[in-house]
Amino acid sequence: MKLTLQQLKVFATIARHGNLGLAANELCLSKGAVSQSLQELERQLATPLFDRVHPRLQLNSEGLLLQPAAEELLTRMQEIEQLFSPDAEPASQLRLGASQTIGNYLLPSLLADSASELGLPPRVTIANTHLLCHALAHFELDLALIEGENHHPDLVSEPWLEDEMLIVAPPNHPLAGRLELPLSQLGGETWVLREPQSGSREQFEQQIQPKLPRWQAGLELNTLEAVMLAVEHGLGLSFISRLAVSDRLASGRLVALTPSRRFPRQLSLIWHKQKYHSATLRRFLAFCRAQQLPGPRES
Repeated sequence: MKLTLQQLKVFATIARHGNLGLAANELCLSKGAVSQSLQELERQLATPLFDRVHPRLQLNSEGLLLQPAAEELLTRMQEIEQLFSPDAEPASQLRLGASQTIGNYLLPSLLADSASELGLPPRVTIANTHLLCHALAHFELDLALIEGENHHPDLVSEPWLEDEMLIVAPPNHPLAGRLELPLSQLGGETWVLREPQSGSREQFEQQIQPKLPRWQAGLELNTLEAVMLAVEHGLGLSFISRLAVSDRLASGRLVALTPSRRFPRQLSLIWHKQKYHSATLRRFLAFCRAQQLPGPRES
């Protein structure tokens, strides 16, 4: 058996895309060359690695077994090339994922401060927690920074920073300025929420909704900016991260209602349990672990 790195690279690329044409585009090869390389790999291993579900190729059990080993071997080869060849293309460009609060309000400063650790700027995907976990499970990302919960058995989740959720309203709301506000007094209010399976929506469903005697769903929006603008315009209350809303609280565009309890939430670092940690990934993880969130601003 004579497997080649090129065969494994073709396999790993097809596995990420689930499509020969997209894999060929990334590899700058013809679709026929990609197909031939995969066929030769499957012949040498004496087993198919994908189920052909037109128009996609879906990893079967044998392919799922090979994928983490192939990804690790390719990453190690990139590190060797970088170590011994000064003219080699820089390796280990991180593929980072971030859920919306982190991606929009925390990640830019993290990347600016960690530029010397990363070398090449990472490729960043901002999406909700559910989509990021799906991408990690299929080795489409190296690491994600999330605010929701991980429900995938193949992923490792490490507690990272602690954020806080706030109930926010427009400044002219009748309940604004109340020092004590039991959640029961929010019964009947209309809520502007993020989409299902987002971290913010999970927090509302776990911490707020069960304690409301009644409530009314208003708009459902898939970006934090849209949610906050809707609240500003009086379309309802929302339950949102202090990270996202701090500037609007400071400027008086929104106010935080003050229930009789805090709503902390855990931000997490998450990766596939079989993911090989390159030197770049290890450095970035160490950098993230050393961070602290700033305290609440005075409004």
